[in-house]
Amino acid sequence: MNISVELTFSPLQDDYEIHIINFIKKLRESGLTILENPLSTQVFGSYGEVMNVLNKEIKTSFELMDKGLLYMKIVKSDRSEYEPHF
Repeated sequence: MNISVELTFSPLQDDYEIHIINFIKKLRESGLTILENPLSTQVFGSYGEVMNVLNKEIKTSFELMDKGLLYMKIVKSDRSEYEPHF
């Protein structure tokens, strides 16, 4: 089963940028399909693979910062090829 996950990672501290950059770099290294835009990062792949990577990298990122939040939306399908028709 393939999924698409949209993540918005928001460290709530002054040095937030480095935490976001490091999180995205780790996702890129995972071998999963990753799409980025200024507001969020999308991750695509099989459920098990995506959730294993996210579980590890979210935990690591949270351990490295004082305060933060992560918004996550999960869609049960691979939407990596989506193109708007308007």
